[in-house]
Amino acid sequence: MTTALPPGATPAPVPAALSRRPGLGRLRALGQGPLFTVAVGVLGVLVLLAVLAPLAAPYDPEAVDLSASLAGSSGEHLLGTDQSGRDVLSRLVHGARTGLLGPLLVVAVSTLAGTLIGTVAAWRGGWADALLSRSMDLAFAIPGLLLAIMLVAVLGPGLTPPVIAMAVAYTPYVGRLVRGIARQEKARPYIESYRVQGWSGWTICLRHLLPNIVPTVFAQSAMNFGYALMDLAALSFLGFGAQPPAADWGAMINEGQPALQQGAMLPALAPSVCIVLAVVAFGIVGEGLADRIARRER
Repeated sequence: MTTALPPGATPAPVPAALSRRPGLGRLRALGQGPLFTVAVGVLGVLVLLAVLAPLAAPYDPEAVDLSASLAGSSGEHLLGTDQSGRDVLSRLVHGARTGLLGPLLVVAVSTLAGTLIGTVAAWRGGWADALLSRSMDLAFAIPGLLLAIMLVAVLGPGLTPPVIAMAVAYTPYVGRLVRGIARQEKARPYIESYRVQGWSGWTICLRHLLPNIVPTVFAQSAMNFGYALMDLAALSFLGFGAQPPAADWGAMINEGQPALQQGAMLPALAPSVCIVLAVVAFGIVGEGLADRIARRER
């Protein structure tokens, strides 16, 4: 039962022992270990290349030079050229933009939507929980790749339809995770203490519940980023994502397939390595954060 406060009264602070949880400030202490550090370094380099692509790329990624078709690695072209004579290194650097921007949008939208749905379901309970949970179960039944193909058929190829489809597909995963954590958090003594003091539900959620579940959601988002990168690259490889002549890692693998028959491996191998490095790095960072958060919880 909630006890109302007199008008003008200020709720008393809850003892630190009741509300001590791994908040955002503690994420700084989680980045320990050589493998974790290397993974963060790899991601830092990829992000830096994506941001500074116009300065870092030695050539125009769309400049065609048929006289230099499938040229091998040299001082002029460090990673050689593709069938159209375009510099592979320049296309890799510019491809980092679409390769990272798409997953970033997917993770941002799905994390925000999933966190909102999961928090409301856990906090409200009852019919709201049942309705939102069944909605998430329904979304689980729709494969993300199939939804992406359907949207491409309606909206046309490009980056937007796959991003929308993947965001919808990833939202229930985040929502189910947040719902489970929020239900556990809701049962802790400090939540009831705030309730007894007359704090509103939204205030408790925004000021205390959400900050305590953000680290776990952040760790899951890092892993989701790698999965989204791989899914979007697969869609681009199939021709449903970024369209030529735009530089995109998945599309570059598709374009480099014919070159393999002529003994030129770099046009397809270089973007494949970039995708693998990015996915593995995001997985290591996400798993590292999750493991360290779990140890702190115990």
